[in-house]
Amino acid sequence: MSIRETFNAEAAKRILVTDGAFGTEIQNWKLSETDYAGDLDLGHDQKGNNDILALTRPDVPESITRAYLDAGSDIVSTNTFSSNSISQADYGAEGLVREINVASAEIARRLADEYTAKDGRIRFVAGAIGPTNKTLSLSPDVEDPGFREIDFDYLTGVYHEQAAALIEGGADFILIETVFDTLNAKAGIMAVRQLAAELDRDVPIMMSMTLTDLSGRNLSGHTVEAFWNAVRHAKPLTVGLNCSFGAEQLRPHVRVLSDSANTLIMAYPNAGLPNDLGEYDEQPETTASLVREWAENGHVNVLGGCCGSTPAHISAIAEACKELPPRTLPGVTTITRLAGLEPFEIAA
Repeated sequence: MSIRETFNAEAAKRILVTDGAFGTEIQNWKLSETDYAGDLDLGHDQKGNNDILALTRPDVPESITRAYLDAGSDIVSTNTFSSNSISQADYGAEGLVREINVASAEIARRLADEYTAKDGRIRFVAGAIGPTNKTLSLSPDVEDPGFREIDFDYLTGVYHEQAAALIEGGADFILIETVFDTLNAKAGIMAVRQLAAELDRDVPIMMSMTLTDLSGRNLSGHTVEAFWNAVRHAKPLTVGLNCSFGAEQLRPHVRVLSDSANTLIMAYPNAGLPNDLGEYDEQPETTASLVREWAENGHVNVLGGCCGSTPAHISAIAEACKELPPRTLPGVTTITRLAGLEPFEIAA
């Protein structure tokens, strides 16, 4: 079977579990600038450049990935949220984009295969692509609404470079995550489609939107239904929501997306909302009980955690949902589905 068919077959058996946060886990290591920079001598302070650890301290992302696999993850993501030339330019490391992504994917691939060999349960690797710090839909200049720092073709090329390196390193899928601008996500789709054509093979896409307020919209103003209408042509393996809020606040929006999308739903919320110090206090059992409600109501196929989540959160989620059946995909009605900021649908 293809990797898409294999994943769908596993998702039909049970609710799958993805991993949790990397950033907050890396913070716990209390690394110095020397740890980040290693011997790269890039001329910029590297502290906070979590992704470059695949080259300078690979034991860190390896240890975190191993902990998530021990916790029960079926999917592990690469530590590559900012491994693109736009984000790495802040650290003078844009010339290392390919190396960072290949190395990160190789770490995740090796560990996923190691755990599969132990017990025969297949583990998958999602090549993670973040949104960059640029937006195609909005102007950064309040005096010039038409101004854009980059254009669609440029961002497509940025994503293509990263996606190609992730697949080269062994990723099964490309996860376009934390989508705050739907047009950015469409550039990501274009990049992966171009890559698939070059490789003459299917490169499955996972997509995950992030909401900026409780109204259920992302930064570019799209509701979850409008977002689905805008990206459904990509036939994503999964679509879902991540980051944003904790599971309590994300619940109604997961339900809406579950009712709208005729593909697998993957949701990985933050471990609650941060406290006044920016830290996450929600305990694993609380997070697990909240996402279990989503599973009990038949709204999800894949569960995990985002900011503040730990291997303990993932373990609790896996335990809480292990006996629950996965969501059944809704039937497809043939109508024209369009998207402005709201969904627009025309009956056949």
